[in-house]
Parts: sequence; structure tokens; C-alpha cells
Amino acid sequence: MNQSHNVAASVRTRLKNKSTSAREDVSVILTRYTLERFLYRISQSLYKEQFILKGALLFSVWSDQPHRPTRDLDLLGRGNNTLSYLEQVFSDICQIMVPVDGLEFNPNTIKSQKIKEDQEYEGVRINLQANLAGTRTRIPVQIDIGFGDVVTPAPLFLEFPPLLDFPAPQLLVYPRETVVAEKFQAIVMLGIANSRLKDFYDLWFLSQNFEFEGKTLCQAIKTTFARRRTSLPELIPLGLTADFAEDKNKVNQWKAFVSKTKLLAQPPSLSEVVSILLKFLWPPTQGAAKGETFQKFWSPQGNWQEK
Repeated sequence: MNQSHNVAASVRTRLKNKSTSAREDVSVILTRYTLERFLYRISQSLYKEQFILKGALLFSVWSDQPHRPTRDLDLLGRGNNTLSYLEQVFSDICQIMVPVDGLEFNPNTIKSQKIKEDQEYEGVRINLQANLAGTRTRIPVQIDIGFGDVVTPAPLFLEFPPLLDFPAPQLLVYPRETVVAEKFQAIVMLGIANSRLKDFYDLWFLSQNFEFEGKTLCQAIKTTFARRRTSLPELIPLGLTADFAEDKNKVNQWKAFVSKTKLLAQPPSLSEVVSILLKFLWPPTQGAAKGETFQKFWSPQGNWQEK
């Protein structure tokens, strides 16, 4: 058995132990580890400044506990978004030399397709296969790459915490303000048709665990809405009203989301979540709509305060 096989066997054992202690499905832990090690390969490549981490995995940068399970990697891409170019990029990333971590990413399994064709900027989905060295364990990897969004403030290189004792990825990550702005834009745009209840959970989690500078959040909302060609609402959007929060279908969707998803923090009712988000999102949105400088400061205790 060579070194790669030995490491893979050790990795599998340690991930099984983690899944047992966390009461998590081992396949979820294995996927999380695989995505982490792929991020490390990106961070060691010539392409590290072309991709910015977003999505559910991003919350691992801000919290030492898993936010909510995900099997996909979400990135914002910069530059060329043609399928042929991105297939070559990810083929190069698969083959980069890194310290042995038990995983092999097969460049011959890469497939790509355009996604979000109804939006101005098409995204790209990359699918490929990884495996634990020397085993029959196959791990599907899905990477969704968006293009064209603006990031406010500018992304910074931060460390992604590793599950095991392997080198940590250092990569560009979305700021919390843009995460908030993009999820809020979706709430405004989709209205009652919105079935993305995970966005409400993510926004609630951010509002309850982090401080926000009003000026920066206001600017992120303004630039995100402008980039996505969405008018800033003059009236409270439907997704932040009691009509939405008390809608029978939405309440059932919320309960289903909470019950089936292993969440870091158990949220309150949809009605209470929406009430909190109204307090969190509406004041800076009004500031952005009026062109005012919103100088207040958000406290996780649940209110905007004078600085």
C-alpha cells in the first residue's frame, strides 16, 4: 500500500469518527472534506484570484461549526466564462501537485453546462468525480460558478478551516454584506413565488451572529440591486410582510426546511424570522433608495444603533 492509499485509509477512518461524534451522515462529511480539499487546490493554483467563495460553505469561514449541509461548491468567477476555457481551468486544478490528502480528482470526468440562462449573466456548472485513493469510494463534485455580480466591499483572502490536519485553503471570499444583499434581492424579486427558504434562514443567522456597519451594508444593497437591474423597493417588499410569513404554503415550506436540514442554529417561526429581517434589512434599504448615508450600526441583539 503506497503513501496515498495509507493517507486515504486514515482520512476515511477519521471522517467516520467525526460523523459519529457529530451525528452526521458520513457521506455529508466526506463531501465537505472533498470540497475543502478542492478549494485548497484552487488556492494553490494560478487561478486563485479568478474565483471567490460564496454559498453555504462560506459560512464555515465565519463559524467553527457547519452552517447547513451542502453538497455543492458555489463560486463567483471573474473573466472568461466559456465552457472550453473553464474545463481546461478545472482540469489544471485537478492535476495540481499538493501534499497527499488521500483524494484524487479525475480530470477526465469533467463535464460542463450553462446554467441560469434566464439571467443576464450565464453561470456555468462543472461536474467531476473524486475518489479516495486505493478505494472504490467515488465522490461526485458539483461546482456552480456565477459571473457578473459586483462584490461590496472588495473580497479578501481568508483561511478556510480544514476538517483534518491538512493545510488550510487561503482564498478570496464574499463579504457578509454582499451575501445579505444578494439574498435580499432574491426576496424582493421573487415575492410570493420564493421557495428559497434557506435564504431566510441564512439572513436570520447572519443578523443574529454578526455586527454590520450600516454604511457598508447600504452600499452593498445599492450596488447589488443596480447590477441585477432590480429597483430598490419604495414599499416593504412582500417577502418581509406578515402576508408572506403567515401564508400557509410558506409556513409549511419553512417547517419542512427546518425539519429536514441539520442546522447550526434552530430558528424560530417563519413569522418571527421575517419580523427580525424587516428590522434588519428595511432601514438600510430605505437609506439606499433615498441616496442617504446610513451611518447606524447593527447589533446581533437585534437593532440598529447610532454609532
